[in-house]
Amino acid sequence: MRIERLTIKNYRNYASADIMPGGGVNLFVGNNAQGKTNLLESIYLASVGRSARTPRWQELIKWNESEALVRVWVRKDVGGDSVEIRLDKEKRVAINGLPIIRIGELMGVLKTVLFSPDELRIVKEGPGERRRFIDIALCQLSKAYFYALTRYNKILAQRNKLLKSNPTDETLEVWDMQLAKEGARVIKTRRGFVERLKPLAETVHRDITGTETLVLSYEGISGESAEEIESNFAAALKKSRDRDRIFMLTHVGPQRDDLAITADGIDLRSYGSQGQQRSAALSLKLAEMELLKIESGEYPVLLLDDVLSELDAYRQTKLLSHIKAYQTVITCTSLSDDVREKLGDVTEFSVTAGTVKPIK
Repeated sequence: MRIERLTIKNYRNYASADIMPGGGVNLFVGNNAQGKTNLLESIYLASVGRSARTPRWQELIKWNESEALVRVWVRKDVGGDSVEIRLDKEKRVAINGLPIIRIGELMGVLKTVLFSPDELRIVKEGPGERRRFIDIALCQLSKAYFYALTRYNKILAQRNKLLKSNPTDETLEVWDMQLAKEGARVIKTRRGFVERLKPLAETVHRDITGTETLVLSYEGISGESAEEIESNFAAALKKSRDRDRIFMLTHVGPQRDDLAITADGIDLRSYGSQGQQRSAALSLKLAEMELLKIESGEYPVLLLDDVLSELDAYRQTKLLSHIKAYQTVITCTSLSDDVREKLGDVTEFSVTAGTVKPIK
């Protein structure tokens, strides 16, 4: 899978841009605050239907303009697709020229993996960052998972709203049954994803560190089958009911689950050094690339937003040794001669004040 063409209009600080990336490594080089990250954000928007930086799509429209456009042409092993997103009074998405009603239809058309300085927080920040990592990967792999997660979140919101009105046990029981059923699907799918990701992350991490053994495990409601998870979830909801009433919030379920990340028995989330946490975050992203390739048949597009400056020379070398297998888009302020030599042939662009120009 590769992007053949990216066109944007009135997006962030861009009046317009029309870019033809190469099939390998693409460098977008420029000073800070010139619009490099905005380009990656537009690609990510066409991939998952939302920005990685803000939940408000209105902020993506250029100042004093009423409408923004992002259009991406994607080439696959067999055929290709186009994605068009128009932002004005609403967000409108079309695939191959046909408008879609549900954003879930967009999932998987253009698969991407984003790695930015913010993504380094996957390991050291709270559980929400790690759940987001799992959910974005799974939504690109499975539309069914996207819809199950959407249904779960809607039911959860209704239950939390109900808790504010001092509901009876009978009323809560109705919502708990629905929550446990949808939640079991989410938990089972997430746990399966982590189990498949685990050996890939272990292999990548050993390559990066040379010695450490990385172990991933999903922390959530126990159970092997969806039925067993549903039963255990329902029991946990009943047990937590009094507490939920006091705080008017649901305290158990996939919205509270976490991804445990250990190396040689050390919980990296709490006790890992900064170097260990960065190595683990890098391992997770590269393992995600491999898993998406295995399960979809094609590598996704890798988006690296100014992460080379965040990694030391050793980790840079390990990252660069992987990215030549797929299309990669890299933003940076500058590159050393050593890094350029390791990258080999690249397609390079300069970015200045919302203007992109290819460098011959």
